[in-house]
Amino acid sequence: MVRYTFILLLFGCASVKPTTNFSFDNKFIQYEGRVGHTPEAAELYWSGTTVRLRFKGTGIKALMKDWNGQNYYNVIIDGQLVSRIKPDSTLRYYALAENLPKGTHTVELFKRTQIHKEYKRGYTRLYGFEVNGKLLPPPPLKKRKMEFYGNSVTCGHAIEDTTGGDSGASQYENNYLAYGAVTARHFNAQYHCIAKSGIGLMVSYAPAIMPEMYNLLNPFDSTSRWDFSKYTPNIVVVNLLQNDNGIIPRPELDAFKRRFGTKQPTDTDIVNAYQAFIRQLRTHYPNAHIICALGSMNTTQEGARWPGLVQQAVTGLNDKKVYTHFFKYMGRPAHPRVKDNAAMAESLIAFIEKNIVW
Repeated sequence: MVRYTFILLLFGCASVKPTTNFSFDNKFIQYEGRVGHTPEAAELYWSGTTVRLRFKGTGIKALMKDWNGQNYYNVIIDGQLVSRIKPDSTLRYYALAENLPKGTHTVELFKRTQIHKEYKRGYTRLYGFEVNGKLLPPPPLKKRKMEFYGNSVTCGHAIEDTTGGDSGASQYENNYLAYGAVTARHFNAQYHCIAKSGIGLMVSYAPAIMPEMYNLLNPFDSTSRWDFSKYTPNIVVVNLLQNDNGIIPRPELDAFKRRFGTKQPTDTDIVNAYQAFIRQLRTHYPNAHIICALGSMNTTQEGARWPGLVQQAVTGLNDKKVYTHFFKYMGRPAHPRVKDNAAMAESLIAFIEKNIVW
C-alpha cells in the first residue's frame, strides 16, 4: 500500500525549502465527480472530474499515472486557468505550480477528457501530491449541485478543433469549456458529468447505451456501481438522442442491428424509452429539477422529429419538476465549438434563472 506522509527536513541548507508528501486519501484533498478509490490511488474516470486542495507555500506537484497517456487535465491555481498537463503511462510527478508568491493558494486538477474504451482512452490514477509548504483544509464544497447526462456534445468533443475537421483526438477535447461546466460555474455549483461520445438512449455507436451506463462508477467495469446517496443534485440535465438520430434511420448499420434486429422502433417506442430513463433518474433524485435538453446539433434543426418526441415524453410524465429546453441548431454538422458551447450555456442559464428556484 502506497502512503506519502513523510517530511523532508532541512539539513542546515538555507536554499532548501520543506517539502511534504500527501497520499491521495488525505482528508484535506477534495474530490468532485465519480471517483474510484483503490488502496494505492484515486481513479479519475469521467469528464469534469476535479481534484482540489489548498496549501500555504510556493509550489505543488501531483504523482500520477495514466492508463495510456491520452488524457488531459487543466491546472487551475487560485481560480485562474494556468496550464494543462498530459500524464503518461509512467508513474511520476507532474509540476502543477512553481515559484508562487508566498501565501495560501488553491489548486484544482480538472479532467478535460472523457473515458472511452473505443477511443483507447482510459482513466488516470492519482497517488498523491508533493507540496512545497503546508497542506490546509480545502474550501467548503459548493452548496448547489448539478449533474449532466449526455453524449459527445456534453463531453466537449472537438470543442477546440480549429483545423477545419471534427476530430475526436483528446487534445481537442475540453470539458471545462463545454456548456455544462460553464453553466455549473456560473451558478457556483458542484458539477458531475456522465457523458460519452457515441452514446444514445436506445442505441449507441458503442455497445452500451446510457440506461446501461448511467449508474456506473467506472465505465470500464460494467459491474461497478455508483452510490447515488453520495451526491444528490438540485438540477439534472439530460441531453441525449443525437446518436439515436444518427443510427435509427439506418437499419443497415451494425449498431442498429445489434439493438433492433430488423424492426424499426416507432415514435411510441422512443417516447416510452425516454420516459423510462427519466423515471429511473427520478427514483434516485426524488426532488431534483430535471431538464430534458436537446441540441445544438441537427436534432434541433427545422423539421427534426426529436424535439416533438422529447416534449411528448415530458408531457406524459406529468411531473412538474421535469422540463424541456432545446438548444438552437448551430447550422452545421460538426460538433459545437467553444463559442457554440458558450451560447448553449447562456441559453441554459437563462432558462434556469427564469423557471427554477433552487
